[in-house]
Amino acid sequence: MFRLFLTGLLLGLVSGASPKKVMDYTNSNLSVEQRVADLMGRMTLEEKVGQMCQYVGIAHMLNAQKTLTEEELKNSHAEGYYPGYTLEDIREMTRKGLIGSFLHVVTTEEANYLQKLARQSRLKIPLLIGVDALHGNGLYHGATVYPTPIGQASTFAPELIERMSRETALEMRACGMQWAYAPNVEVARDTRWGRIGETFGEDPYLVGQMGIATVKGLQTDRLSGQDKVMACVKHLVGGSLTSNGINGSPADMSERMLREVFLPPFKKCVDAGVFSLMPSHNDLSGIPCHGNRWLLTDLLKKEWGFKGIVVSDWMDIERMNDFHGTAPTVKEACLTGVNAGIGMHMHGPGFAEYVLEGIRENRIDPALINAAVGRILEAKFRLGLFENPFVAPGKVGEVVFTGTHQQTALEIARRSVVLLKNEKGLLPLQKGRYKRIFVTGHNADNQSILGDWSFEQPDNRVTTVLEGIRQQDSDAEIDYQDIGRNVQGLTPQQVDEATLRARKADLAILVVGENSMRYFWKEKTCGENSDRYELSLPGLQEQLVEAVVATGVPTVVVLVNGRPLTTEWIAENVPAILEAWEPGSLGGQAVAEILYGAICPSAKLPITIPRSTGQIGCYYNHKFWANRFPYATGKSDPLYPFGYGLSYTTFSYSPVRLSAARMPPDGAANATVDVTNTGDREAEEVVQLYIRDDYSSATRPVKELKGFRRISLKPGETRSISFDILPETLAFYDADMKYGVEKGTFTIMIGSSSRTDDLQSVSLSVE
Repeated sequence: MFRLFLTGLLLGLVSGASPKKVMDYTNSNLSVEQRVADLMGRMTLEEKVGQMCQYVGIAHMLNAQKTLTEEELKNSHAEGYYPGYTLEDIREMTRKGLIGSFLHVVTTEEANYLQKLARQSRLKIPLLIGVDALHGNGLYHGATVYPTPIGQASTFAPELIERMSRETALEMRACGMQWAYAPNVEVARDTRWGRIGETFGEDPYLVGQMGIATVKGLQTDRLSGQDKVMACVKHLVGGSLTSNGINGSPADMSERMLREVFLPPFKKCVDAGVFSLMPSHNDLSGIPCHGNRWLLTDLLKKEWGFKGIVVSDWMDIERMNDFHGTAPTVKEACLTGVNAGIGMHMHGPGFAEYVLEGIRENRIDPALINAAVGRILEAKFRLGLFENPFVAPGKVGEVVFTGTHQQTALEIARRSVVLLKNEKGLLPLQKGRYKRIFVTGHNADNQSILGDWSFEQPDNRVTTVLEGIRQQDSDAEIDYQDIGRNVQGLTPQQVDEATLRARKADLAILVVGENSMRYFWKEKTCGENSDRYELSLPGLQEQLVEAVVATGVPTVVVLVNGRPLTTEWIAENVPAILEAWEPGSLGGQAVAEILYGAICPSAKLPITIPRSTGQIGCYYNHKFWANRFPYATGKSDPLYPFGYGLSYTTFSYSPVRLSAARMPPDGAANATVDVTNTGDREAEEVVQLYIRDDYSSATRPVKELKGFRRISLKPGETRSISFDILPETLAFYDADMKYGVEKGTFTIMIGSSSRTDDLQSVSLSVE
C-alpha cells in the first residue's frame, strides 16, 4: 500500500491535479530547478513518459514510406515510419504532449510546425529537435559542411574544432534544431568499420581532446541560452572494435581494455559537462549496451556522476528482442532499457505504453522516470525553448553559410589534408609549368568531399577538387574525364580512355577513394552501415592509377575517403600522394591550394594506415609482443604511422631536456625540446609527446600520446616547446586494476610522429 502511495505521490498518477502552487514554471525569473519542480508537479504520468518518447519527423516518415517496405523497415538504421499510425495520429500525440522530441527534421518550416503542435498541448511543453551534426549541420540544405571528424582530428587543433562546433550550434538553432548527436568519441580500432570517418581516430588522448572541444563548442561552458545546442557523446561503448568490423556486431573485451582505451574519451566528455549520451548498437561481452546496467548506471551515473539524458540509438531497445535475443518480448526490452538507465527512446510508438504498464506493475522505479524527465525538462528550460521554440525562416541566411563559417571550414580543411608522399619535389606544383593537365577520378567533381551525415548541398556552396584546380591554375588546359560518381562502376573502357588522354598530358591528377553519400545509399562504400571486408580502392580505381602511371606522365593521387585504405602499390609507385579525407564544403579549394603551394601542408594522421586488411590491429600504441615476430609474407610495418605527415619544409628537433631526472609519484617534471624550421618557407608543425612505462606490473603500450602542440615557424626560426609531465601523464591501471603511478623509469619521447625514427627520447625516473 505504501509503495502505491509513493508512486502516486511521485508521479501524479490520478489526474495531474496538484495543490495550488506559489510558483509557475512559465516564469523565466525563477531558477531552472524551481521551474522543473513546478512543471513536474503539474504533469500526469502519461505526460511524463511522453517526454521520454522521440519520433522521426513527418517529412522523413512520408519519404520512408515511399522507399521502404515493412519488411525492409525492420532492418533499417537510417529511415523510419510507423505502420498502423497515420500522420494525424502523430500530430494528435504531439498536441496531447505525448511526444517529447523529434529527429530527422531538416527544414525550419517543419520544425516550426511541430513546435506549433506542441504549443497546443495542455502544458505547452516544447519539443527537443535532434539531428546528426558531426561536422556542421550537413543534413540541412545550404549549411556549412566542415571536414568530417577524421579530418578534424588530423588538424591536431582542438581550438579550431571548438570554433567549428560553436558555429554549428548557431546554424542549428537558426534552422530550428537544438540537439546535436555529436561528438562520436569511439576509439577507432578496426578500419573495416564504415564509421571510422565520424570518429577522431585511434588514440584515446587525441579523441578525448577533440571530444572536449566539440562539447564546449556546442554547449559552451554552461548549456544556457538560445544560441546553444545540447551535445550528445556517443556511442558507449565498443562499437569500433566489433566482430568482423560490422556496425553493431558483438564486442568482447576486458575491463582493462575498456578503461585504458575506450572509456577515457567518454569520461573526459562527461567531465566537460556533456548533457546527453547515447549507448552503442552492440552488446558488450554478451550484454547489449542498451540494457547494460553496469555500463549505464553503475559506471556512467554512479562512478562518473553523469546526470544527463541517456537516449537510445535507432530502435536499439527493440533490438534486444529481435537481434540480441536477450528479451523475449519488446515490452521486456523496454523495461530492461529503462531499468538499465535509458531516459529517452529513439524512436516511435510502443515504448510509452510498455513503460506505463511497467510502472503500474511496480517493475519500474518511479524515481527513474522522474530523474529522466527532470533532465529532459531542464535541457528545454536551459535552451530557452519555453520562452521561444520557433525560428524565423527569413533570417536563416544571416546565420547559415556565412563568410565567417566558410573561413573556418576552409581553415580546418587546409590543416586536415595530409601529405603522405612527395618524391623528387613534384609538389608543390608550379603554375604555368604544366600546359596540359589530365584530371579524372570518381571524386574529382562531386560532393563526395562532404562525407557522411550530409545531404546534397547547393552546387554553389561546394568547391570540388576539379574546381579548386581550375581556380589555382587558370592558364593550364584542364582535360577532365568524367567517369561518374559510383566508385564501383568504373569500366575497362574508361580506364583505356584515361590511358590515352594521360599520354597527351604533362601532368595527371587522379582523385580516387570512397563514397559516403547517403542519398545514393546503394552506391556507398563508406559511412554508417557501409562496412568492408577488404580495404583496397573499390572497383577498378587502382587499375586506373596503374594505367596512368604506366604512361610515364608525372602523377599525383588525391585520396578522398572516410577511412584508411590499403594503397600499398600507390605508396610505392606514385610520386605524390595527398590524403584529403572528406574535407567539406571548401575542401576542393583547400586541396588545390596545397597542390599548388599556396598553403603548406601540416596535417598529421590520427590513425595508422595499414598495408593490408590482414594487418588490421596495427595501431601505434600496441604492446611490445604484438610485433615480436614479422609476418612470414609481406612487410610488418604499417604503410603510414600514426602522427605522420609531410610538409613543404623540414624541421629538426633537439635532444629532450628534463627539468628533473627524478620526480616523486605526486610531483611534476617538465620536458622541453627545441624545434627549428630548417627549410625555406614558413610552415606549421605538430609537435607530439609520447611516453612509455619501461617496467610495470601490467604490460603497457610501447608508446602513448600524452600531449601535442601545433606551432608556426618561419624559415630558420627555432622555438622551445615544453610539456608538463604530471602524475596523470604517467598513471595507469596496475595488476590489481588500481589507478595510479608506479615507481620506475619512463621514456619520454618528443617528435614529429609516432615513428621511433622521428622521436627524440630521454629517461625519467619516478621514485
